Amino acid sequence: MILRSRNVLGFGAASIHISNGRIDRISHFDDVGDDLTDYGDLTIMPGVVDSHVHVNEPGRTEWEGFETATRAAAAGGVTTIVDMPLNSIPPTTSVAALMRKAEAMEGKLRVDVALWGGAVPGNAPQLRDMLGHGAVGFKCFLVDSGVPEFGNLDADGLKLALDAMRDTNAPLLVHAELPEHVHDVTGDPRAYASYLASRPRSAEDAAIELVSHSTAKSGSRAHIVHLSSAGGLDTLRRARDARIALTAETTPHYLYFDAESIPDGAPQYKCAPPIREHENREQLWRGINDELITAIVSDHSPCTPELKKLGEGNFAHAWGGISSLQFALPIVWTEARKRGMRLEAISKLMSEGPAHLAGIEHRKGKLAAGYDADLVVFDPQERFRVEPSMIEHRHKVTPYAGHELYGVVKATYVRGRLAGDAIIGEWIRK
Repeated sequence: MILRSRNVLGFGAASIHISNGRIDRISHFDDVGDDLTDYGDLTIMPGVVDSHVHVNEPGRTEWEGFETATRAAAAGGVTTIVDMPLNSIPPTTSVAALMRKAEAMEGKLRVDVALWGGAVPGNAPQLRDMLGHGAVGFKCFLVDSGVPEFGNLDADGLKLALDAMRDTNAPLLVHAELPEHVHDVTGDPRAYASYLASRPRSAEDAAIELVSHSTAKSGSRAHIVHLSSAGGLDTLRRARDARIALTAETTPHYLYFDAESIPDGAPQYKCAPPIREHENREQLWRGINDELITAIVSDHSPCTPELKKLGEGNFAHAWGGISSLQFALPIVWTEARKRGMRLEAISKLMSEGPAHLAGIEHRKGKLAAGYDADLVVFDPQERFRVEPSMIEHRHKVTPYAGHELYGVVKATYVRGRLAGDAIIGEWIRK
């Protein structure tokens, strides 16, 4: 099987030869074969690896499930997702729960899926066993997670989890906010400013300092999820210079929206940490250019429309989470092209970086011989408007509805097979 284009990312005009689901070689454009698809001037690029997706199955499948999540992923050029351990019931905090999650995936996957485990109070002795059964790393919270089944770690619990993971090279993903800096919403609960003030930058900045210090002492590997405060960039820079194994990601919503443009009474914009001010957003983009942020991932965190409190417009009571799995690539590309960034740089952040985080970089995230033939056919110049009718997530609630974006996914291949309605995904382990 051969796919070719005059714009194969990183190669120009080239042909991609695929055999047994893997890239056999990348060669001259004019190579021919019996099974050849010519995509003309469209861009062929590595499939997006989204290492931060809340699927919520089993247990809260009415929020999202593997069928709808992986269909949305395929529609958006995402060829591998890594599922987060909380919000499902039971949460993925034991070997038994990990196996239950794996069983829940069977016969539903349209793209490949890997699984994060969870680090919660009391389960540090189980973490290595979970790695042995297929988890690719662990997620923890330093603040209330929002669900009672998934408790948060304090400083001692963080140390125990990092110590348990020493010499595994698996990352501990940290929701970095400290509870002593977070408070209930005061003032008008419909005002976005009231919610923003309840989760100040200091909550993130202090937590990232704690994680950096703890990581340096443990010698383990840690990663800050959904960085929203640009104040954490200095800590990340110091950690990098000191060769501390600390990395960070950010998300489309922190790079696209700003607090000044969020209307009151619109809790579809609520997430934690919150979307911050315009200048903070621009500093995050500078952090990307300075290579302080190694991945851009969706943090797709859906719920039922009722939990979003759309009728009330109440930021205090609404569930915090933004749905964007299907649209992450065009969202980020729309903002990146404004800033003169090349598509190659965005691909590295949305494919190679997340694959490396999850320890699957030997087969995912690149166009190279021996890698899985996970490919996206993409038109970076075409525009579209996000309409509810096109949304493949279980629920149509997203703050991107009505926005015009650059970049249309024309086709998605998972291990050489067209993704979409076909059940072709598999559980990916390290």
